[in-house]
Amino acid sequence: MGRENTDEELEEDEFTDEPDDRTSSERSLDFLLDILRTWGPAILVVMLIRSVLAEPFRIPSGSMVPTLAIGDHILVTKYSYGLRWPLSRIPISEMEVPERGDVVVFIFPGSNDGKISQYVDLPIPPFNTLDYVKRVVGLPGEEISVKNNMLYIDGSPQERTMVETFDFVDDRCRTNATRAYNEDLDGLNHTVLNAASYGMRMGDYGPAIVPEGHIFVMGDNRDHSADSRVWGFVPIENIKGKAQLVWLSYDKCKQTVPVLGEIRGSRFGIPVE
Repeated sequence: MGRENTDEELEEDEFTDEPDDRTSSERSLDFLLDILRTWGPAILVVMLIRSVLAEPFRIPSGSMVPTLAIGDHILVTKYSYGLRWPLSRIPISEMEVPERGDVVVFIFPGSNDGKISQYVDLPIPPFNTLDYVKRVVGLPGEEISVKNNMLYIDGSPQERTMVETFDFVDDRCRTNATRAYNEDLDGLNHTVLNAASYGMRMGDYGPAIVPEGHIFVMGDNRDHSADSRVWGFVPIENIKGKAQLVWLSYDKCKQTVPVLGEIRGSRFGIPVE
């Protein structure tokens, strides 16, 4: 005589796995939809924060040494000069002019007459852009010139004094002899570098008037920086934000840690000034 199923056995029978008759394409689609349902909201929040509030950037070259070292990762506030619509580069209102001395990240103006060619703000091709980081030295309407490595604004020299010799190590781990100067940029004191060899120095520039709606930018490593002296003025609408602090830094020329190199903990959290 057959044995009747207990309640527990009935429950087990109800949850017995059924054969999966989905095709491989259907299984792949369902897997992708599960990922989107699980991670989609979190990814959207991160993208909104990156688009509106703050975005991290890595420094790949030495044009801003000694202010920013190669391998620094910086945090840039996107709202410093005005708000944009989320996930876009379209300003909500007129963008503000940066202050002289600000270190800004901007879209390289070397094509399309310096203007932004598309307005979607996503960190993936084809929406990502070629971004530069430099210091603002010239504001709209000002006359800028450089003579014998001295910066002039409306004819007034931005005085500087030599501090020390400085060995600049570039992104290929080559050492370049430079001299460090303390420059008074219209009241802002900061350090700039110039090549020790006259043959390595960039030529004089200007004078030139900064157009309305534009800024003139230079790298602090003056003879190792392609900047407004080379490719012209930066439209204010191209500015992504203001560099605020270094949150991570490593030196690939010193292989202490595999892949990363040497972690520079002393640079963590320093403000960008």
